[in-house]
Amino acid sequence: MWKTFLWPVGGGVRSEAVAQRIAEAVTLGLLREGEQLPSEVDLAAQLGVSTVTLREGLSQLRQRGLIETRRGRHGGNFVCGRGTLDRTSLQSRLRTTSAAELRDMGDEHMAIACACARLAAERASSSDIERLRRYAAAVPSARGVAQRAQTDSRFHIEIAVISQSERLTKREVSAQAEISELLWLPKPEPNSVDAASQAHEAIVEAIADEDAERAGRLAAEHVRTNIQRLLSLRLKLTES
Repeated sequence: MWKTFLWPVGGGVRSEAVAQRIAEAVTLGLLREGEQLPSEVDLAAQLGVSTVTLREGLSQLRQRGLIETRRGRHGGNFVCGRGTLDRTSLQSRLRTTSAAELRDMGDEHMAIACACARLAAERASSSDIERLRRYAAAVPSARGVAQRAQTDSRFHIEIAVISQSERLTKREVSAQAEISELLWLPKPEPNSVDAASQAHEAIVEAIADEDAERAGRLAAEHVRTNIQRLLSLRLKLTES
């Protein structure tokens, strides 16, 4: 899993960026509770940083309670979990994000989601489709905002993985890290969960039918609906 989603951070990187990259993977459920991280040498190489920078980043993650270090023969760095979802902080973040910024995020994400879905419709195998259906079915049964955000994100990231485009997968992961938790604030009404589930199922069927045009259109419409919901929620928060 980590080889797929922990790519090099980039030149001139600081430990904060390393910590953020790993924290995003934990938040999105790409690194799961109890999972052991690679050795520090391997992880530093994967992220394209020195071991010193990596250790500083890991120290920050330990302070945040996202990882723990165990000693001994079977020791190493292990994921503790995503931590508590800070609803107040997320609401503040949404409130201070301008409507123009949200629309810009939506425009970018629509382009990414559309391209991923179109390619997935052209390249998905039967096993890919079955796996995607399992991810889609997980959203309605997820408990709480944090778990719903993770399962929702994992569905969209899986479409990107099926597209077989490493660049698009990276962009989808970044987009999900930026927006996924906001999408499930406040606690969603049952009909919003149903609407998301129906949208996911429709996208899966379009991919299964190898209908690239329909898959791309439905994926873009789904993102557009999500952004409209965030714009409405932001307006309520700024007026309260």
